[in-house]
Amino acid sequence: MQAIDAPTISSASLYRYHIALNPSLPVAKQRIDHRKGVVLVVNLTNEQHHTQQAWVEIAPLSGIDTEGLPIEGFSQESIDDVTTYLSQCSDKLIGQSVNAMIALADNILLPSCAFGFSLLHAKLTHQLPCRIDNPHTQSATVPLVYAGMTEQQLQAKLLQNGTVNSVKVKVAQTSMEDEIAFIYRVLDIAPQVSFRLDGNRGFSLEQAIDFLACLPRDKIEYIEEPCINPADNPQIYQHLGINYALDESLNSSTFDVVNAIKQQPGIGALIIKPMLLGSLATLQNMIDTANSYGVRCIISSSLESDIGINDLRLISQALTPNETPGLDTLNAFSQSLILAPTIPHQLNINALQLIHHAGEANEAVDS
Repeated sequence: MQAIDAPTISSASLYRYHIALNPSLPVAKQRIDHRKGVVLVVNLTNEQHHTQQAWVEIAPLSGIDTEGLPIEGFSQESIDDVTTYLSQCSDKLIGQSVNAMIALADNILLPSCAFGFSLLHAKLTHQLPCRIDNPHTQSATVPLVYAGMTEQQLQAKLLQNGTVNSVKVKVAQTSMEDEIAFIYRVLDIAPQVSFRLDGNRGFSLEQAIDFLACLPRDKIEYIEEPCINPADNPQIYQHLGINYALDESLNSSTFDVVNAIKQQPGIGALIIKPMLLGSLATLQNMIDTANSYGVRCIISSSLESDIGINDLRLISQALTPNETPGLDTLNAFSQSLILAPTIPHQLNINALQLIHHAGEANEAVDS
C-alpha cells in the first residue's frame, strides 16, 4: 500500500525545441544543421504540498540531413512518434507514484522514451550522483575532429582546457591520404594524444587495413565500426592487432553482448548512446556484461542539447566512472536550453514551445 505522504505526479509538461547548428555536425557520413527534440518536465507533490521537479531531454537521432535525405543507421523512431506517445501517456501519469515511470520504461518500444522515463525516475529518487566525483576523468573532453576543419578550429579543439589525452577522429569520409595527413597533423599539435577513430562502416576491409597500417598503432585506442560489412571487423584485429569498437551494431534488435564478444575477436569497446538503446537498467546490464569480458564501455552523445549532455556526464559517472565519455558536440548549438547551470530549475523558455500539459497549473519552466 502506498504511504499516505508518498509523493505523486502532480503535473507533466512537454516542450518542443528546434535549435540551429553552426557548424553542421556529422552523423556518420551525413551532416545535420539543426537538432529537434522534446523536454519532459515532471512535478511530484506530497500531502504536505512539498514539490519536487525534474526534467529530461528526449531526442531520437533521426530526421533529415542537410541534403534533405533521411538520417540512416541510428534511431528507428521519429520525433513525431515520441511526441505523440508522450502526450498520450503524460495524462495517465497524473496521480501516480514515481514508480509508474519505471513501469513505462520497462514496456515502451521507443528506446528514447524508455531512457527518458528511467532517467526521470533516477533523478526524482536521487539515484544519480549530484556532482562529478572524478572530474579528471568525467569532466575531461575528448575533442571531436575530422579532416576539413580549419587550422584555427583544430587548434582550438586540441588546446582547450589544458591537456587533451584522447581525441575522436571521424574517418572514411574523405580521401585516405587527406585523413592520414590530418591525423599526423593532430599529433604535431598534441603529440600526447591517443585516437578513438570512428569509421561509421565506411571502409572495405582492404581499405581499413591499408589506412590503419599507415598510422602509429600504439596511438590507436580503437576504431569504431570500421567496415562496410561488420563481419570483416575481426580480420582487422587479426592482421594488425588493433581493437575495434561497436556502435551502430548495438542498435540492432538482435544484438547480444555475450554472443558478439565471443564470436568477434578484437572488440575493444562498446560505444553506448543511451538515447538509442533504452532504459538505464538496459544500459547497466549491457555495461556489466561487457566489463565482465574485459570490454570497455564509453558513454557517447546522440548530439543532444546541453540538458542531455549534462545528464550523460552524470550517467557516465554512475555507470562508467573510469572512462571519459564522448560528449564534445555542444559547441555547434546556437542556443542553450538551460539558462544558467548555476541557477537550479531555470530553463530557457525562449527556446522551448509548450506542446502538452497535464495535471496542475503549468509552472514547469521558470522565466
